[in-house]
Order: sequence, then C-alpha cells, then structure tokens
Amino acid sequence: MGKDQMIGKEHTDDVMDGMVIARLESHGHNFEIILEADSVNDVKEGKANILDHMPSEMIFSDSKKGEKASTEAMNKVFSTEDVALIAHQILEKGQVQLTTEQRREMLEEKRKQIIATIVRDSMNPQTKTPHPPQRIENAMEEAGVHIDPIRPVTVQVKEVVEALRPYLPISFERVQLAVKLGATDYGKCYGDLKGLTKILKEEWQNDGSWIGVVELPAGLQEELFNKLNEKTKGSVETKLLK
Repeated sequence: MGKDQMIGKEHTDDVMDGMVIARLESHGHNFEIILEADSVNDVKEGKANILDHMPSEMIFSDSKKGEKASTEAMNKVFSTEDVALIAHQILEKGQVQLTTEQRREMLEEKRKQIIATIVRDSMNPQTKTPHPPQRIENAMEEAGVHIDPIRPVTVQVKEVVEALRPYLPISFERVQLAVKLGATDYGKCYGDLKGLTKILKEEWQNDGSWIGVVELPAGLQEELFNKLNEKTKGSVETKLLK
C-alpha cells in the first residue's frame, strides 16, 4: 500500500464524534467518506456543500483504518478523481451508517420538517384553511407513516400526503387574497408580502392606499395575517378570493 493510501487510524478516530460514514461498494471496490451527521440531509437536498462538512476531503477504502481509495479504483468506478463528485455519488447511491442516537435525532428532525412543510403548503379543501400541526401528526400516526431519516423532505412529503388522504381531507391548492394597505403601512408590509406570497396584481388608489392580489400556500395565511395585523395595528383589509 502506497504512502498516499494510508492516512492513519488515529486520524479517523479523532474525527468520528458527531460524524457518520457513508459507504458504497462497486466493481469489487469499497469507497467511504466521513461526513458530519447533522449535515447529511442538507447535503442531499442541495442546501450545503459536501466538502464543507467532510473533516477529511478524502475518499477512503476503509475509513476506520485510515486507508485511502486508490486513484485507479476511483477512475475505474467513477471515471474521475474529483472528491466532491465522488462523495456525492457515495452519499446518493451508498449506505449511511448511523448510530442509534443519530438515527433517532435525524428521524425526529425529518418528521418535524415534513409536518411543517405539509402545514405550510397544504389545506383542508372543505374549509380552505390549513390543518394544525398536531392534526397532521395524529393522522401520520394513524396511517402508520414511516419516515426515513435520510431521504429528502420534498420526496417524502408527497408520499406522506398520499398516505394521509384516507384519514384527512387535504389538498395542495394555493389561495388568492385581496389585500388593502394604507399608504403609511405599505412600506412596513411589502417585505412580508414579497417573502410569503406571489404578488399577482397591484395598484394605488386615489386615496393613497395600496390594493394587491396575492397568491400563497394555504398554510401561510395565518402567518401572513399575523404579520400584517401587527405592523398595521389591525388596519389591513384582506379578502379570500379562491
């Protein structure tokens, strides 16, 4: 084994606290990366740079022994020696080894993210209002929904919603609101409108007030109302259009 292929077991031992190993076996070769446990989901969902969360920017053949994968093996399997490209493939196609505690923590965090996404983006089509988080969580338990701690939230949300349909009236329709703001309130509220909604139409009235038609996920209605009412001292006017 060449010098560049042996990193040293003590090196990997020093960095394993709070880390996970992702492993991929292919073409008779083993490839591993060490990655911060709490970054796995963000990396898989494209929210984080994988190299920023690898304590060693290396591809290992055996990380516990500190053995680096050979350039020949990497070129044979991945047709590249680029660490970032290879690391992404290992994470996407391979297996992530989690401790019991890491799995529990990541599972709970993923469950919270999925529930928050469903609350934000869906509504009860019968009332045109969002379902409370507890109602979503109860329906998930009733439906026996299984959450994967690794797979992206966006992928799992679709599966969870389908599982919930027999237990809960739910749709992902967006709602449109008419909003009227006084001239002095417009500047205070415009940032919230831009951040939470898509402004479809807007115009200024002769009295200086602003009227707009906005579109947003049903689950964001309450957040928007709260922000607008707080900043306008309750003078904002809204009307549900559809």
